[in-house]
Amino acid sequence: MMWILATLIAAAAQTGRNAAQRRLTAELGTMGATAVRFLFGLPFAVLFLAALSLTGAVPLPGTASLGWTALGATSQIAATALMLMTMESRGFGVTTALIKTEPVTLAIIGAILLAEPLGPARMAAIAIATLGVLLMSGTDWRRGNWRAAALGIAAGALFGLSAIGFRGAILALPHGGEAIRAATILTLSLILQSAIMLVWLSLLDRPALTGIARHWRGSLGAGFLGALASLFWFLGFALTAAANVRTLALIEIPMAQLVSGRVFREGASPRHLAGMCLIVLGVAALVAISAR
Repeated sequence: MMWILATLIAAAAQTGRNAAQRRLTAELGTMGATAVRFLFGLPFAVLFLAALSLTGAVPLPGTASLGWTALGATSQIAATALMLMTMESRGFGVTTALIKTEPVTLAIIGAILLAEPLGPARMAAIAIATLGVLLMSGTDWRRGNWRAAALGIAAGALFGLSAIGFRGAILALPHGGEAIRAATILTLSLILQSAIMLVWLSLLDRPALTGIARHWRGSLGAGFLGALASLFWFLGFALTAAANVRTLALIEIPMAQLVSGRVFREGASPRHLAGMCLIVLGVAALVAISAR
């Protein structure tokens, strides 16, 4: 059950990273804040991989692993940008809830691409947790407030697709334990993502590059938390199905709601609390099912 511990660590680190990125968005813009997690996360990923290489040989990725990594890396860039755009209008806690609609996407994509059928019990647990996410979203559908909700759900779908890509890349590596596989794909993905973001910003948003250099301290913290979160996400993907990891990761919503109230002064309504209860119920059911 090491995947459970890895997922909880990843969720806590990701909550901190998302909060740091939200603060940077006002200074750097959406794409600048998106780039921070990749550019400043790469050095830490290299350090993680170097440390783990002392325990065994680093696996060399083949064509399949590279392809899956490219899918995960590009999907994650787009998902991060959409997430930050959603946070500008929907707030930190609500955005976190919206992007966590991804378990349904993962269940469908995982079953199709990786042949990971979840079975009725896991699907029921995912459905309960996802219902909680919908309650937590805070969106009044009758008023037609679709744009922010659509962006958040699209971000969740892309995060789900990136999880599938990264798990596929890890499984395609020729050898190695779970930790060194995770660190290898993390480093490879951040190299690709950093290159993409540098080219993008150099061509389309040079002021953001200057801003990133000016706010390097805050960017460094976001990069470290991002690399730490990704390492443990990838470790979770190496240990179990991506849908299991991402469903347990719904625990990030209560974490984000706590940060939302304490840091960003955003309150929790009864509807939010009801959603949290359903999320906890769904997560608890998933853990119990996986422990059998």
